Amino acid sequence: MNLKILKNRNIVFYISGAGASNLGDVVSGLAFLFLAYDLTGSSLHTTGIAISQALPYLVFGLIGGAIADGVNKKKLLIAIDLIRIPIIFSLVLFYQFGLLGYWYLIVVSFIIQTLGCFFNPAHRAVLPLITEEADRTTVNSLLDTVTRGVQVLSPIVVVGFMHTIGEIHFFTLDAITYLISAFFISKIQMKEDHLSLAKSKKRSHVFHSIIEFSQWLKNEVSLKMLFIVTFIMVFFNTWVWQVGLLLQIINTVPNGEEWYSVLMGWYGIAVVVTNLLIPFFWKEMTLRIYLFGSIIWGVGIVILGFSSHLPLYIIGVFITAVGLPIAGLSRVYLLQKLLPKDKLGRGFSFNAVLLYFSNVVSLGLFGYFSSFVSTHVLFIGCGGFMLLFTGIYFFRFFLKAPGETPYSRLNS
Repeated sequence: MNLKILKNRNIVFYISGAGASNLGDVVSGLAFLFLAYDLTGSSLHTTGIAISQALPYLVFGLIGGAIADGVNKKKLLIAIDLIRIPIIFSLVLFYQFGLLGYWYLIVVSFIIQTLGCFFNPAHRAVLPLITEEADRTTVNSLLDTVTRGVQVLSPIVVVGFMHTIGEIHFFTLDAITYLISAFFISKIQMKEDHLSLAKSKKRSHVFHSIIEFSQWLKNEVSLKMLFIVTFIMVFFNTWVWQVGLLLQIINTVPNGEEWYSVLMGWYGIAVVVTNLLIPFFWKEMTLRIYLFGSIIWGVGIVILGFSSHLPLYIIGVFITAVGLPIAGLSRVYLLQKLLPKDKLGRGFSFNAVLLYFSNVVSLGLFGYFSSFVSTHVLFIGCGGFMLLFTGIYFFRFFLKAPGETPYSRLNS
């Protein structure tokens, strides 16, 4: 990995803020799931928390992207970070006064993710504005290394908090990381595309901007192909990874919550190593690489379905952690490459809406199935379909007509 890019102070500030914020997101995400399960003891109610985190993107995702394309991104990001601080900290206050209930968890989770609908596309749109295209594979890899790699620290934080001040203060940490994120974003110096902002401001309505993007997307075959593959893969992954893994570990391993956080740390280590190696293997990410990562990802999910003891969990999580970042970085790189600068916010928000729509359907369907089907069966079934779909897609589009493939079209 070429670390000369760290001479760019904007990249350092960007990645530092994202890393701090992600640490808070990781531990507060665990707190939402742990508290929901502790309060209700129900897999359906625990799934409900996950749905509340995905649902806002279906309602506000495209709007957030359209707004991000038409406003000063830096000011928007700082404002949202500061607004989220008192909201997330209110959970701590409600808990201290004995008022914290399951439905308040749902409400706060929904609000925080709603704000994320506006924060995330603007944050993603900043990166292409402060980097050169030739550096983006390295920067994306480094960013993913830091943001996912904080999961290496999360078990220390989680276990330490659970045995001292309590898991409720996961939210206190999250509030602090929002403040740190706002500070680093304030240090970024960048020139926004004033022509693009002017065009956005001329639009009479946000929804006109969304319609314009949808009409443009109709003729973008490569992007549509990428979106379809992503939807299917995420659909089969979401419930088993976000909820099923926690429930399965709790039911098969003593001290399941603590071991779950440790496995998430192990996942973070594997992601860090994978991200560090990716730039040595590929300078340019393609759909072929995306499918390759997806195959590894699916193998890991299948192995987790057969897991009942820690060694197999460790192997399954490791393989998943190798495949998922390869697929994820490929998707981000292709979006950055194929989206015009004045459509970056809407492009990333459309991607987020698609992902979260897939998430909601997955959480609702497999959450219902989990009430009468074992998590082992769901893991094996979902992982198997991921492999089946990827295999069919590979043979259909990569072997059907030599010399004419999505790979060649993406690089033409």
